[in-house]
Amino acid sequence: MQLKRVVDGYMQKVLGLREYCDKCLRTESWGGNVVLMIVDASFTSIGLNYFTAVVPKVEEFNKKFVESKKIRNLKDLAKTDIKELRKVWKNKRSWLTAKEIASYLSTLSSNNRVALRTWAKNTKLESWKEDPIGKIKGVGLVTFQYLRMMGGIDTVMPDKIVKRVINEILEKAGYKPVNNDVEFIKKVEEIATMCGYRPIELCWMTWLVQREGKMIRMEKYSVFFQKFKCY
Repeated sequence: MQLKRVVDGYMQKVLGLREYCDKCLRTESWGGNVVLMIVDASFTSIGLNYFTAVVPKVEEFNKKFVESKKIRNLKDLAKTDIKELRKVWKNKRSWLTAKEIASYLSTLSSNNRVALRTWAKNTKLESWKEDPIGKIKGVGLVTFQYLRMMGGIDTVMPDKIVKRVINEILEKAGYKPVNNDVEFIKKVEEIATMCGYRPIELCWMTWLVQREGKMIRMEKYSVFFQKFKCY
């Protein structure tokens, strides 16, 4: 099948990806700390380079607030003064988004991991705009999907890189590209099933095959993955 041959060609460039995806689906990103996952998603939502901008700042937040025990859980994050938080990351909208997500999730369970996974399990893609988290200002469909993935749902984020690479694959295999975000997500889930991969693996693949200088990100940040507890 032509589609599988094309997808396999891309996936062969990111060998070892499965273990990172496994951790994400087990809600073990950032060492299993849900506060850091929420901060990560909120920082990522403004579109800066994940590896060079977002991850180092989440690590800085971790050292200043989590390791120091100033923020131990989602309730603490929701109550923390935004002026203090902006000493790490200046974007006010990111923090307002993070605090609202934390506030809502903390109502679902006192166990942060259970809270995120409970929310993710009960969400529906088609009605994401009516979801309590989907309604939060600053949470678009990309952020919504990212949170679902970290909450254990095997799906995909329809960001510009993911869409570009997957649509490139579709065209190479003789299919039409898909532009509508919700339809795109469903299409990637369908491609994954047809080709023997998981949607989350196709999602991560699209980011990690991007070139930065002479290397693809999978090679460039291989040590980075170990240094930072982002996976």
